[in-house]
Amino acid sequence: MSKKTVHVSETPATQFLRQHKIAFSEHVYDYVEHGGTAESSRQLGVPEHEVVKTLVMQDEKAQPLIVLMHGDRQVSLKELARQIPCKKVEPCKPEVAQRHSGYMVGGTSPFGTRKTMPVFVEASILELPRICINGGRRGFLVGIEPKLLTELLAARPVHCASAE
Repeated sequence: MSKKTVHVSETPATQFLRQHKIAFSEHVYDYVEHGGTAESSRQLGVPEHEVVKTLVMQDEKAQPLIVLMHGDRQVSLKELARQIPCKKVEPCKPEVAQRHSGYMVGGTSPFGTRKTMPVFVEASILELPRICINGGRRGFLVGIEPKLLTELLAARPVHCASAE
């Protein structure tokens, strides 16, 4: 499969970052259906722990929220619900997530979403020197400083990671 020469960096996410005068690096890889962060980290040569996935979830009232998690960790839904606090948190169905975020599943970025949603970030992500997070398109990550998650998105740190 040949490398894409298309300029993929014009997305609502990169527009948002540029509007806020944020420097970011661009990382294009060949998207693999259900490959997830393991695939992007392998292709880009980045530790999976530094690849952050953007998960659109909802509470018991079907109110959407975003959870940012290390690529090599799962979200403990029970622990997240306890910390938010709410009764229950569950992943949105793909079509619902797409409606809330404006992005295709597999290409969801926390930046430039269609709806403004509360953002929660696994606290240990904020300790990393740099992260790769979806740039708003399948096969496209942006490299940023983790502190931007709290500065630009008012992301609230939580402790809800569990091992794969």
